[in-house]
Formats: sequence, structure tokens, C-alpha cells
Amino acid sequence: VQLQASGGGSVQPGGSLRPSCAASGSIFSINGMGWFRQAPGKQRESVAGITRGGSTNYAGSLEGRFTISRDNAKNTVYLQMNVLKPEDTAVYYCNADLRSRWNSPLTTYWGQGTLVTVSS
Repeated sequence: VQLQASGGGSVQPGGSLRPSCAASGSIFSINGMGWFRQAPGKQRESVAGITRGGSTNYAGSLEGRFTISRDNAKNTVYLQMNVLKPEDTAVYYCNADLRSRWNSPLTTYWGQGTLVTVSS
């Protein structure tokens, strides 16, 4: 199983980005998917999560600017980020709780991270 994140980049303050993360390989089912971020010198923190049914949750300070969504048919999760601020600069990681086979335990897999830089 592999999670491949893409769509990061460099933007000016106030700009937008929409990274995505696709899961591939031996996948029976995916439960929750989510995004975390880690800024330089800081601990990794949760950004947003989404269930298979589409229920979402956000870090309190980000709700309203960030929107998480997913396409179950494509095993892909997205993070629409608007009105970006310099403090949003971080490596963004995706994860997925999934079963590789019908009788496999639920396991969390992580993507490799995609860098988002917000600077003028």
C-alpha cells in the first residue's frame, strides 16, 4: 500500500492550493483519511479528517479556510486551502486507516509529505 501526496507548492499570502493524496496497492477498504502538517521546528499537528461517509473535522483555527474532501472511487483525499498565511508553511502529510484484505487489521498508512510554502 502506498499513499502518494502531490499538489504542494509556493504561494503568496492570500493564495490557494489544493493538495491531493491517492492511496494505491492492495486495498480492501478505507475508513478515515486525513491531513496533518509539520512546520519547521514544531511537532506534527492534525489539520483535518474525513470519514468514509463524508463527516469532517478540523483543527479549530483552520475551519473556514481549509476544506477536506475525498473521492472514494479514486481512494483519494483532497485539502482545499484558501487565504493561506505564512504560518501555514509546513510539510503536509496525508494518512489513511485501511484494510489491505477483508480480514486484515485496520492499519494507518502515511504519505511522504508535500511542502507548502506561503511567502511574499
